[in-house]
Amino acid sequence: MLTSRSIERAGPSGEDTRRHPESWYAATAPQPPAANALRESVITEYCVVGGGFAGLGAALRLAQSGKEVRLIEAGPIGWGASGRNGGQVHIGWNKEQPWLEKHLGKPAAHAMWDIALAARANLDTLLALDPDHCEFRPGHIHADHKRGFVAETRAHVAHMREEYGYDALRAVDGDEIRTLVASANYHGGSVDAGGGHLHPLKLALGMARAAVAAGAKLHPHSPCLSIERDSKAWRITTPQGAIRAHKVLMATGGYAKGLLGEVDAHVLPINNYIATTAPLDPARAAALIAGNRAVSDSRFVVYYFRVTSDHRLLFGGGESYSYAMPADIAGFVRPHMLRIFPQLHDAAIDHAWGGTLAITPQRLPYVREVQPNLWACNGFSGVGVVLAPYLGAALGEAMAGIESAAFESLRRLPAPRFPGGPLLRWPTMVAALSFFALRDRL
Repeated sequence: MLTSRSIERAGPSGEDTRRHPESWYAATAPQPPAANALRESVITEYCVVGGGFAGLGAALRLAQSGKEVRLIEAGPIGWGASGRNGGQVHIGWNKEQPWLEKHLGKPAAHAMWDIALAARANLDTLLALDPDHCEFRPGHIHADHKRGFVAETRAHVAHMREEYGYDALRAVDGDEIRTLVASANYHGGSVDAGGGHLHPLKLALGMARAAVAAGAKLHPHSPCLSIERDSKAWRITTPQGAIRAHKVLMATGGYAKGLLGEVDAHVLPINNYIATTAPLDPARAAALIAGNRAVSDSRFVVYYFRVTSDHRLLFGGGESYSYAMPADIAGFVRPHMLRIFPQLHDAAIDHAWGGTLAITPQRLPYVREVQPNLWACNGFSGVGVVLAPYLGAALGEAMAGIESAAFESLRRLPAPRFPGGPLLRWPTMVAALSFFALRDRL
C-alpha cells in the first residue's frame, strides 16, 4: 500500500491556494470554467492529479477519447507553474540535441526532436482554443552573456540546420544582438522564428474549457492528501472527498513534496521569480526588444524577458532553493532587471510573483509508469510551455491503451535519482546549484 504525508492547504511554499498569486497573468486572465471542489466519494475510470499543462493535456485527450476522467487541483486551475511562468515558447528540450546524441544515440535524439516539433504543432492547436490565441507572439532570442559562448551558439545553430534541417534558427553576432536587445550585456546569440511567447494562464484556462466541453470533470481547490492502492484500484483522498480510480496520473510539478516517494526521488522543486513594470510608453517598450520577441540568456540561472500586450516589461530573474518566497519579490527581481536594462531605473514595478518549478538531475522530464496503473509526468525543468501539454496528452493515450510513440521514447530516457537519498538530496542539490549560479557572476 502506498501512502503519503499530508499536504497542507497552503501548499509547500506557504502560498494561499484559494486564489491565483497576484501576477500580471491573474490580473488579465478570463474567468475559469465553472467547476467545484470535490465534496463526495466517487468512482471513475481515470484520475489526474494536477491542474497544470501536463494534467490538463492528459484530461483533455482522455475526454476526447470518450474516457471518464476527473482531475483534481490543490488551487484554482493553472495555479502552479503552468499559470505563472515566463510564457516563453521554446522548441526542444532543456538539453540540446548534441547532448542527446551523445547520451542516447542519434536515432533516439532524432526521435526526441520529432517529439519537440510535434509538441510545437500541438501548441498551435491549443492556441486556437482561446479568442486571442493566448496573446502568442512569434520569435525567440537566445542571448549569450559571455563572449566565450558565442562560438558554441554558432556551432549549435549550424548543427541544427545541417543535421536536423531546422532552418528557422539562425545565429546573430555581437552587433546584431545589440540591435535586437537594447542591452550592452550580450555578445551574440541566435534567433528562432519558430519560438515566441504567450500568456500561460490563458493557455491553461483554454485547455480547461476544452476538457470540460469534452466531458472531463475538473475539481479545483481539492488537494490530494493521500493515494493508496488496494487489490483493484487506487484511492485518492481530498479534504472533503475521495476518488476511486483504476488508472491515475500524477502531474503535480514541484507542488507535491511528500505525496509520492518515487517522484520525490527524481524531481525537486526550485523557486523562480518574475516582475512586470508599470505600462511603458509604447515606443519605449518597443525599443527594448526588436520585433516583440521573447528573450532568454545563457546564464545558468536564466534571465528571461519580453514585452507584454499592454507595453510592460515582464522580467524573470533569480531563484532560491527553499520553499519560502522572499518577503519583497519586486525588490528581489529589480536588480536583475536593471543589470540588463539600466535605462529602466525609473520604471515602477506593478506586479511581482514567484513560483515553484520542478527539475530533474538531467533536466529531462520524468515520465514513467511508476507502479501498475500509476503514471508520473513531472520535471520539465523550465521548458514546459510547449512540452507539458503534449506529453500530458501522450500519457493520456498511454493510460487509455492507445499506442503513443512519444511515451515509448520518453519512458526509455535515463532517469537517475538525485544523489543523497531522502535526507541529503536537498542539501546536495542546493550546493551544486549554488555553485553553478556563482559561475554566472564570475
